[in-house]
Amino acid sequence: MKSGYKRLLAFETIIFIVLCINSFVSSILSDYLMLIFLLIIVVMFKFFFGFEKDRHRYTKDIIFDCIIFLLIFFLLFYLSGLIISFARTDNYYNIKDFINIILPIILLIITKEFLRYQFLCKSEGSWLLIVTTTLLFVFIDISTTLYYNLHDSVYNAFIFLSLTVLPAVSTNIVASYIGMNVGYKPMILFRLVLELYLYLIPIVPNPNQYIMSIIRLLLPVLFCYRVYLFLKSDHDEEVERKQKKRRLEAYIVPALLVILLVYFTSGYFHYQAVAIASGSMTPAIRKGDVVIVEKIDDDYDSLKEGQVIAFNYNGTVIVHRLVEKAKVLNDYYFYTKGDANEKRDNFVLTKDNIIGIVNIKIPYIGIPTVLINEL
Repeated sequence: MKSGYKRLLAFETIIFIVLCINSFVSSILSDYLMLIFLLIIVVMFKFFFGFEKDRHRYTKDIIFDCIIFLLIFFLLFYLSGLIISFARTDNYYNIKDFINIILPIILLIITKEFLRYQFLCKSEGSWLLIVTTTLLFVFIDISTTLYYNLHDSVYNAFIFLSLTVLPAVSTNIVASYIGMNVGYKPMILFRLVLELYLYLIPIVPNPNQYIMSIIRLLLPVLFCYRVYLFLKSDHDEEVERKQKKRRLEAYIVPALLVILLVYFTSGYFHYQAVAIASGSMTPAIRKGDVVIVEKIDDDYDSLKEGQVIAFNYNGTVIVHRLVEKAKVLNDYYFYTKGDANEKRDNFVLTKDNIIGIVNIKIPYIGIPTVLINEL
């Protein structure tokens, strides 16, 4: 083994030891402390080994493909929300959350992928160093939470392995492959989008944690396969120029569809899609059906007894039938009941609770919802 390889392996071993202490003895590296730790490693790496510039020929092409790939994924992901239902995310649009949550994610991803690329460049094709580098970054991804999960129950340790460790292994194997072949920039974009969308989009599909772990496990693999096919194909300058133009046109349509779908399911339009999660309205509306809600826009006089309405109660959107409406001075009070329930709902709704009237039902599309929820 070359002396340079030995020095790099020794450098990685020292980092492993520090992470092991953090994971198995005492967890002290929070997100910001982990970032500081990685920045110290970057400085030391520069001092001992120097940096390599990212001069990969096809970096821009892969970034282009990454954008299209992610747009298609989100288009399919949000369409699946009509089957598996949606959930609202917390509001992170403030300075405090940006500094405490979003900024650390951005800086950590950029630092990790840049550092990974430098390790891979210095590996010069050595499979031992490539594997140890990949394992090192898997460990970096899970080390901040590994300590607490190791000291938890066996069941929670299994959940941690399924939902965190395996997706981290998949992501880092793909990141190493892409880093070696097309540089670190495409993977930065890929990881930033997938880790930040939960904080930036107000409503997201709501698969159970096992389905989400499968998505997180397979999505990097599919992206890696797309990169592999691109690198394997022949590249002619004139053909590539035309393909770039087609790719630019190709991602406009998915982008517009994703934007429209997000806004539609978010409820910003006059109509909103709602997935039914219970059988309380059987047989008129069954569990797993999707209904289209027309917002009433403060026209509460238009609500009639016997109509099916959607309302928000304790943060949950419920679809029940309006059985009584009362007006006291300028205030309205609404009483609802599920068709399959024997009694009225044990709460009274006000104008603030009402979303709109259900006029359209899409049957059968929710059948997978029932199957998934019964797993």
